[in-house]
Amino acid sequence: QVQLAESGGGLAQAGGSLRLSCAASGRTFSNYNMAWFRQAPGKEREVVARISRNGGVTSYPDSVKGRFTISRDNAKNTVYLQMNSLKAEDTAVYHCAAGSTWLTGPTDYAYWGQGTQVTVSS
Repeated sequence: QVQLAESGGGLAQAGGSLRLSCAASGRTFSNYNMAWFRQAPGKEREVVARISRNGGVTSYPDSVKGRFTISRDNAKNTVYLQMNSLKAEDTAVYHCAAGSTWLTGPTDYAYWGQGTQVTVSS
């Protein structure tokens, strides 16, 4: 089992920045690929960033590429999501997830945090 806990959400203005953190406990953090997903009201959960076990590979969809940066500190069992140039459409609940997969579907990840709300005002 891996327990995940997100923090750092809140209210930001369009064009502003927020940094999310996800602290992991339980099994060895460095054994897992990590991802950040988001889900807006009435929409499906979508991946916004992925990072490989050692942090050497990252991936982003076009909607956030160049604005969001995922990173991890395996010594601290923590993964981060730096969000810059925020837009109103970034408003959603953001979840971190851990898994052995490099796929992008929510069902491909075994462990999830509770989520943190990000609201961007225009």
